[in-house]
Amino acid sequence: MAREFDVIVEKDSEGYFVASVPALAGCHTQAKSLDELMERIREAIELCLEVQDEVSESLEFVGIQRISIAA
Repeated sequence: MAREFDVIVEKDSEGYFVASVPALAGCHTQAKSLDELMERIREAIELCLEVQDEVSESLEFVGIQRISIAA
């Protein structure tokens, strides 16, 4: 049975792509390219599923908003 997970992808100041899976606590990885990142996050998800007894409540991904705050 295939399972689907939302993955958040960001880029850090050094140019690395960083991926995290909100439904799996501690499930994240990084890579220099998006292709490598997707391969690594698949592996990370599989490993997280092996060690975790349950997955957090499934939430429907809606989107991301950016807000500016004057500091």
